[in-house]
Amino acid sequence: MQLTSTHFFSLIITLLVTLLPGALAARRVKSAEDYNVGGRSAGAGMVAGTIIGTIVGGAATVGTAQLGFKLGLTAWWFTLGSGIALMLMAIFYSVPLRRSGLTTIAEFLVTNYGKPAGWLATLSACAGIFFSIVASTLTALHLVAGIFNVPLTLAAGVIILVTAALVFFGGLSSSGMAGIFKIMLIFASIFVGGFLAYSDMGGYAGMRAVLPEQPWFSLFGRGVGDGLFSLGAMIVGVISTQTYVQAIFSAKIGKAAAAGCLSAALVVIPVGLPSVMIGMFMHAKHPEINSIDALPLYLATYLPEWLGGIGLAAVLLSALGSIAGLALGVGTMISRDVVTKVWTGLTAQGQLWASRLSVLAVSVAAMVFVFLHLDSSVLEWNYLSMALRGSGIFLPLTFCIFFPGKVRASMGVAAMGAGIFAALFWRHISIIEVNSLLPALCYNLFFLIIGLFWKER
Repeated sequence: MQLTSTHFFSLIITLLVTLLPGALAARRVKSAEDYNVGGRSAGAGMVAGTIIGTIVGGAATVGTAQLGFKLGLTAWWFTLGSGIALMLMAIFYSVPLRRSGLTTIAEFLVTNYGKPAGWLATLSACAGIFFSIVASTLTALHLVAGIFNVPLTLAAGVIILVTAALVFFGGLSSSGMAGIFKIMLIFASIFVGGFLAYSDMGGYAGMRAVLPEQPWFSLFGRGVGDGLFSLGAMIVGVISTQTYVQAIFSAKIGKAAAAGCLSAALVVIPVGLPSVMIGMFMHAKHPEINSIDALPLYLATYLPEWLGGIGLAAVLLSALGSIAGLALGVGTMISRDVVTKVWTGLTAQGQLWASRLSVLAVSVAAMVFVFLHLDSSVLEWNYLSMALRGSGIFLPLTFCIFFPGKVRASMGVAAMGAGIFAALFWRHISIIEVNSLLPALCYNLFFLIIGLFWKER
């Protein structure tokens, strides 16, 4: 990308203004509870900001534009499915989770199925979320290298430093503040870009003249089965993600948690559409470019320079904020569900630093993994992530919500173990070609139903 001094000035000022509130929030962090759940004092706005700051990441912007460049409207499934999942969380999950007064999904499952469930939940959630971090890291790496014209290794160092600035000291509060500012930037730049791209192509009629109906204008551009799987994977994955549940745990009361989830859903659903429009526009105008560059190249080329700089900052913050928020979720589980269980004599200050160092370690591990898969697709890692984390958590957690204390503990553990096994090994042991999420959920359901009726008798 050929950026002007106006681009860089606008971009850097936007980054500094957005990072400042999170840095100020870090001053209030005195304990592990402040760091992990913001002292349980968040209102609906902060809950929504924390969720948006993580879920509207590289996949929702650059990754959606990338798939929009290749296939069109089917790329909308990521944010559409995320919004539907958040609505379900607001209606059914938020109040019972907040009422528990816990910090991690694993702790919640332990109260119903016993200690083995905690270890399985930590394994499933950490493995799944790790691949979401990989997806956002892949996006951020290309963005930083392209925007600043630096080698990938230097770009990697910048990403680690900014990620640390976002959550290393401030934790959940910093993530929530950054999320609120980030969505304002996206509405100010990417939504404007999407509208302009749509208009420049002559609206729907002009787009139809350039692009055929299939697959470009269908949510099921890759088939009905693929579309429904994308929706199901997003619902299962979002509800099973520690970071979003952690935002619920941070709320003052259950109603604030529900309102925050619903507000986040109403923001997240439309976010993908302008990115899809921009991806389709760039395919029509510049079919020769690398698909992952569709959104940043549009912002740098077709928007006024000052607004393009804000847009590039918004996209960069989307990827970095997602990395930070997801790493915070994994770091919280590692520190709460592993470190404190192994190192029982850890002080309160030690628990705080265990959380911080876990976040940093996860971010570095994801960066190393990305360097081994530089040419992979952003959304593919995200869908794999949703399937992995949902296979061991979604249905066991759902049964805890709807049938509290009614499922036999051993069957709950068996459901989780069988689901994780299917997610990892189904493709190696079965002759039926189907995504591993479906058999994993079937195994979950089989053991949970047995456990439900066994317990009642």
